[in-house]
Amino acid sequence: MLKRKAWDKMLSWKQNHTAQALLVAGARQVGKTYLIRQFAEQNYRHVVHFDLIDQSDLRDALNLARSSRELFLTLSAYAGEQMVPGETVIFIDEVQECSEALTLVKYLVQREGFDYILSGSLLGVELRDVRSLPVGYLQIVDMYPLDFEEFCWANGLGKEAWEEARAAFLEVRPVFNAVHERLISLFHWYLLVGGMPQAVSAFVEDENIAQVRELQNSVLRLYRYDISKHAPESRRLAIKEIYDQVPAQLNSQSKRFNFSALAPRGTYERYSEGFLWLVDAGVTIPVRNVSEPKPPLRLSEDRSFFKLFMNDVGLLSAACGLEAARSILADDVNINYGSIYENAVAQELVAHGRGARFFRNRKQGELDFVTEVSGKVVPVEVKSGKSYKRHSALTNVLATENYGIERAIVLCEDNVSSEGRITYYPIYMVAFI
Repeated sequence: MLKRKAWDKMLSWKQNHTAQALLVAGARQVGKTYLIRQFAEQNYRHVVHFDLIDQSDLRDALNLARSSRELFLTLSAYAGEQMVPGETVIFIDEVQECSEALTLVKYLVQREGFDYILSGSLLGVELRDVRSLPVGYLQIVDMYPLDFEEFCWANGLGKEAWEEARAAFLEVRPVFNAVHERLISLFHWYLLVGGMPQAVSAFVEDENIAQVRELQNSVLRLYRYDISKHAPESRRLAIKEIYDQVPAQLNSQSKRFNFSALAPRGTYERYSEGFLWLVDAGVTIPVRNVSEPKPPLRLSEDRSFFKLFMNDVGLLSAACGLEAARSILADDVNINYGSIYENAVAQELVAHGRGARFFRNRKQGELDFVTEVSGKVVPVEVKSGKSYKRHSALTNVLATENYGIERAIVLCEDNVSSEGRITYYPIYMVAFI
């Protein structure tokens, strides 16, 4: 079983909640159902599990419920397992199929003696029209593909090695060389494997990249199927095209999404609904431009000017083909696969709750990422090649006193070093920002 950070959040909910259900949200295939089942079986004597996709008769019955009493009676009728107060958790999976279950959970959790865990994919898409979310009665845990630290756990990296890297980050000193080399090697594997649990398990068990690629391609097909099934019918072709365009757009010099690639006069306004559908479905990560790198970044965000990354770097690597995989495996730092590295960084920032934006100015140039740390803006540049100390845009921005930027980070392949206000960190240290 893969160790996941969401487990501790679920355990904290069980130990500390009063009248609250737990909602575990996230894109398909990130491991929600498996983790919840393992958690439930280890922490409760009785587990009642409903799947609202497989159990269509139950789904229809729940949608007809008009009170918490009717909802509970329906669950009791379909339980198939003893429901003992104080010892039972009721797990409703694929809850996006039944908006009533989510709406009425406010009343269900007030029935003493039972815990409720809800889970679903495409929640941002399917539940836009829910009458009212039960504010105060629902604790939400967001799950993502495995982040780099979780990937290291899966590959047996010792706790001491990770703590050495963390200490080096905080103390701005080089990491012990053997630890540094191991983490760089693991990060290169992470670029290929990504964080989808099935792909990580296949890699850990046999290091079979062919099987990993097969699993990744299955996820890509599943995401395209979800577009065909769940997206508005009039927008399906456009949404598929946007999703399929992501690798090519990231491979362009600017990496910014250009809607004219979809149609000669394509604009954000024309395709905005499709773009937002992919973001709400959790299968893409938007990194929007800010007009100036000053806090709070949200106030200067341009929502129509952005880079669009995949929710998992392994899926992007799979979409880029075998040549990218061979170059990364060969540690060929002369080949620039900046989009793959940037996807990993965007994914890590989002998983750690940092948010991801970038800054572009015609006179000063472009910064790969800007984020806020302790209320201050920190530029983050990502360099996959040897020329990582060439960063004219970063130099220009640091020289602009009006921005008030105190320090900047360049993520690269080398060990920790520092020059003035710029610290050069190895790429895997994005986990510590």
